Amino acid sequence: MTQEIIKKADQVIAKTYKRFPIVIAKGKGCTLWDTQGKKYTDFVAGIAVCNLGHAHPGVSKALSKQADTLFHVSNLYYTIPQVELASWLTENSFADRVFFCNSGAEANEAAIKLTRKYFKEKGESGKYRIISMEHSFHGRTMATLSATGQDKIKQGFEPVLEGFDYVPFNDISALRSKIGPSTCAVLIEPIQGEGGVRCPDPEYLKAVRQTCDEAGILLIFDEIQTGIGRTGKLFAYEHFGIAPDIMTLAKALANGLPIGAMLAREEVADAFGPGSHASTFGGTPVVTAASLEVVRVLSEENIIDHCKNIGVYFKERLSWLKDRHELIEDVRGMGLLLGMKLSMEGDQIVASCMEKGFLINCIQGNILRFIPPLIIEKQEIDALVACLDEVFNQMVR
Repeated sequence: MTQEIIKKADQVIAKTYKRFPIVIAKGKGCTLWDTQGKKYTDFVAGIAVCNLGHAHPGVSKALSKQADTLFHVSNLYYTIPQVELASWLTENSFADRVFFCNSGAEANEAAIKLTRKYFKEKGESGKYRIISMEHSFHGRTMATLSATGQDKIKQGFEPVLEGFDYVPFNDISALRSKIGPSTCAVLIEPIQGEGGVRCPDPEYLKAVRQTCDEAGILLIFDEIQTGIGRTGKLFAYEHFGIAPDIMTLAKALANGLPIGAMLAREEVADAFGPGSHASTFGGTPVVTAASLEVVRVLSEENIIDHCKNIGVYFKERLSWLKDRHELIEDVRGMGLLLGMKLSMEGDQIVASCMEKGFLINCIQGNILRFIPPLIIEKQEIDALVACLDEVFNQMVR
């Protein structure tokens, strides 16, 4: 059956993913099973999406209840779950307004459009260029891949859209030197996820905020991967004692259902009037009802505190591995967004771990990324560390 499904998929699905040769059939908590009954401990979580784990009973119940009531009416009308979710997000962040969409790329598109519109409304139409970081990742639409600081994402789609400049992450001098009269914003991930789990220096983001204020430009935080508890706080910006003007969310906001959100301060959000931007499926009742349960669980069941504490433990265990194996060059990250830089390609290690029942992820060729559900426990971490220790020993031999 498994090979039949894979064969059929390869015939009918676009070849945009290099998929592993397994078919996932079921999930519960931090565990997945394939169609052959093999069990895996999941340290990928749908790429930092299933923060509450798979088939969370509360989310499933909220989804089912709303599905029996109302699926969709479009944003021509008000719906209760959407209003309640927007209220929760604004009450628990710097923002005053929320625009709902369906993905992280759409959220970043909205942020790019809002930024340009904001300065047009102010009579500063010459301000339209956005500075982003080298190694950043902001999406795969034409605007968001143009904003992304990785050439491989853009290959084959040139010419990319004009209006984006790039500077090294963690280099405040380079940022300041790039700002010109046409600059309108800085777009940055507080921690670069796809770029290699690269964390900022302690004072860097404060300096970015100050620089934006002095230049009269906006600061946009892409928290698509870092938000919703992943770093040990609800939003990563909270670690650094500052706030952006615009923030984008997606991934974990509905624990696996498609949702994106762009949050903004009132003054900035006012640039979006009726008809200026839209999304047919943005913030549907079913998705926002599920998301409300996600944020309720995060708030009331100490999931974020658990992430912070277990993340420290996980990083210590990975550092223990680093002390044992010379091929590990670095261990980095925050909360349960952790990376391990290797002196070799990581694909074979990912494959070996999968054979042993652990799903992990490799980015940038040689960086293992660990982004499990936030409910992961010590015994599951210890089992993965033992697996990695064995795999590294085998690689050396």
